[in-house]
Amino acid sequence: MPSLLCLVLLCGPPAGDPPAPQETPATPAVISAIRLGIGPAGPGRLVVRWETDRPTASAVRFGAEGTLGEPAPSEVVRVEGARRSHVVEIPAGRAGEYRVGDGDDWSQPAPLPSVSTDELRIACVANWQGRPDLAALRKDDPHLLLCAGDQIGDLFTRCGPGVVDCTTPFAELVDAYPELFRSVPYLPALGNHDRQIRERGPSPPADPVYDVDAAAWRSFFTLPSEPEWRWSLHLPAFGLRLTAADLNHTSDFGATWQTCHAFGADSEQLTWYENRPTGDTPFRVTVYNERNATVRGLAGGRWGRALADETCVISGFGHFAERADPPDSTTFLNTSLNGRGDRYPDPQSKFLAGEDGYVLLRIARGGAMTAELKSLAGETLDRVRFER
Repeated sequence: MPSLLCLVLLCGPPAGDPPAPQETPATPAVISAIRLGIGPAGPGRLVVRWETDRPTASAVRFGAEGTLGEPAPSEVVRVEGARRSHVVEIPAGRAGEYRVGDGDDWSQPAPLPSVSTDELRIACVANWQGRPDLAALRKDDPHLLLCAGDQIGDLFTRCGPGVVDCTTPFAELVDAYPELFRSVPYLPALGNHDRQIRERGPSPPADPVYDVDAAAWRSFFTLPSEPEWRWSLHLPAFGLRLTAADLNHTSDFGATWQTCHAFGADSEQLTWYENRPTGDTPFRVTVYNERNATVRGLAGGRWGRALADETCVISGFGHFAERADPPDSTTFLNTSLNGRGDRYPDPQSKFLAGEDGYVLLRIARGGAMTAELKSLAGETLDRVRFER
């Protein structure tokens, strides 16, 4: 018979079932690039998007502030299936906060977009490559954020030459301003840098420098109407229609430097723009990324005549702040977050400044609209009022 010492120290435990393996807790998915948009369903629906480092299910939990724990009297919208790029639509106009994720993996709560019944505030930026401090813009508490093009420097630096489906630069922009993108719906227009897939060089190369279809940009952001590279949004509560046209580097059209879609007399884009809904909408604002004076002369002046029906036009063409008022037309603004570069004055320029800044639109319910050119310090550089 084995000794007690052998049983305890040498011989090990009696034969039998091996011990059950200990379960290792699953590592939570990393949630990033949370952003808000408005899709084809219109302003009554809010589109929440985010990325995860591995495929997970998609859900948005929303409700009154402080009610998003488990269990909680909150609402949840889920999308079945696992994925790394998430898109969930929820009702707009709610007060409170929301979280994204599913199961045990949830983001920190973020405020739902602020809702106004008296005044609509819309900020418009452009040339975002420098990633400046936007504290002044945040203090204006915009309900919507527009971009008149050039959100990033290019795609190829982070994604490699010729890659058209890499969204890394856009995700990095969103993560650089988490509070802004998580609480303000974002509606950008296209610039040339937003789809640059190769070095430009001193002369047009053999391969296209830009992805004209902007595959990465279109897959990452939610826009109000197809085909996304140009879009229109009606906000009837404040009598406003916003329109984004795809106009930038128009002089390079037809070469391997071409960046935007066709805009000529027989183009789909011009036909669409000339036939855009206007009706009895009191205020209409168009955004794009080309020099205003150039656009007014495109297609034998047809773009200029169509734009004359807008309340104002905002471009992110150059690195300066400007207001131009051509006779028998409308007000043309230019803005840039990196606004201290070379200035290319409009022939009809009435205000011109080398200032980093943005545009702030204010519309009073049932009243007038104002457009302010503002510096990043919060100073109003120029202001114009449009009656209803």
